[in-house]
Formats: sequence, C-alpha cells, structure tokens
Amino acid sequence: MNKIKKEDKISEVIKNYPNSIEVFFDFGMSCIGCPMASQETIEGGCTSHGMSKEKIDELIKKLNESIEVE
Repeated sequence: MNKIKKEDKISEVIKNYPNSIEVFFDFGMSCIGCPMASQETIEGGCTSHGMSKEKIDELIKKLNESIEVE
C-alpha cells in the first residue's frame, strides 16, 4: 500500500520522508526551495512542470520505494 499519494502536499512529503528529496531531484523537481511546495500537491507540481500522468505515477512509485528504506 502506498503511503505517499499524488494528492499529498510536496512539503509534507519532504518533511516526513527526507529520502524523498533525492527522488524529486531525479525527476527534475527542485522542490526544496520552492515557495509553492508548501501549498502544492505532488500532482499539481508535476503538472506545472509538464509531466505526463505516466511520469507522475512513476514518481509516486519511486517515492514510495524510497521511504521503504528509511
């Protein structure tokens, strides 16, 4: 079962799962310093970066894999 969902706020994911930072970077999202990260969902952020639904699903999968090792 996925703990991280596309509806989650980026800042909350980063705060709760520090390993997620590297995954966001790998997908071209430097969310750490972005003022929108505190308000934007993962899906919203990805959409604004032009990511496809398939790429968003892949990001969610990788984020969940990253927290399994924390």
